[in-house]
Amino acid sequence: MGPEVAATAGRATYLEDGMTIRRIAFAVLVLLLAGCGQTLAPAQSLIVRGDRLFISISINGVETEALLDSAAEATFVDAAFISKLGLEPKGAETAKGTGGEQEVSFVEGVNIEALGVKLNDLTVATFDLADLSRRVIGQPTNVILGRELFDATRLEIDIEGGGINAVSRHSDPEGVRLPLKARRGVETIPVSIEGASEIDADFDLGNGSEILIGAGYAERTGLNAPERIIGEKRGGGVGGEVARKLVRLGDVEIAGVHFTDVVAAIDETAAASDANVGVSLLRRFKMTIDFAEGAVWLSER
Repeated sequence: MGPEVAATAGRATYLEDGMTIRRIAFAVLVLLLAGCGQTLAPAQSLIVRGDRLFISISINGVETEALLDSAAEATFVDAAFISKLGLEPKGAETAKGTGGEQEVSFVEGVNIEALGVKLNDLTVATFDLADLSRRVIGQPTNVILGRELFDATRLEIDIEGGGINAVSRHSDPEGVRLPLKARRGVETIPVSIEGASEIDADFDLGNGSEILIGAGYAERTGLNAPERIIGEKRGGGVGGEVARKLVRLGDVEIAGVHFTDVVAAIDETAAASDANVGVSLLRRFKMTIDFAEGAVWLSER
């Protein structure tokens, strides 16, 4: 087991489990990493179902699957699962999601282990995930694991290859480095739509649907003009179901890679960002994600 590492202010304390070293050559590397508060974690399997990403975790010692959501400001745990764990929710607050607002309670003293990283003494949000699981995720879901994991460690993710791993910061990632910029607790990356100037788009691995275009940006650029509307679709995550207009984008550029003929949905919620890119586009890349260092590296597959 690796050394205990204190995260930045306001973040959880966590521990990272190291690999069992079987070769002497690796021992030197492990000592170097331990001195810097980093250890190597064993390779893990990313569970990909459609455009939804799951990983195996344990929460207070109970194993389950979690939906991975880089744009969730906090981890959400199903109310029934919280009861099973013998934990008591406290208080109430309104959370804002892509479907609107949702009242949630909070649970303290939650310990999560994922990818060899231990997130200790978390405060998580809880509500009944049954509707969201049925309507959006497509399967019963106990946990939506949010940005706490991304804040705690550097991650390598290969969606098409089904791989995810917590990695050391002592190597140079492959791919194009994009800066991460926080907006209302969500990290964003630069994206260009149809050759226009770059905008800040939510980096959202919890988005298993179309790229979202904020209604404000769509209005400013004419993307929501009547002749561009190609249909309507029901959508929305936390906060409930909403109807969204669909448009077709000629080109979306991310890290120098161009996506053509892209169907997008107009997000008319008040808190919508200019854009939100999810798994449907990001699966084209091998990704190295480091929230603490404010960067993501994207390498086209």
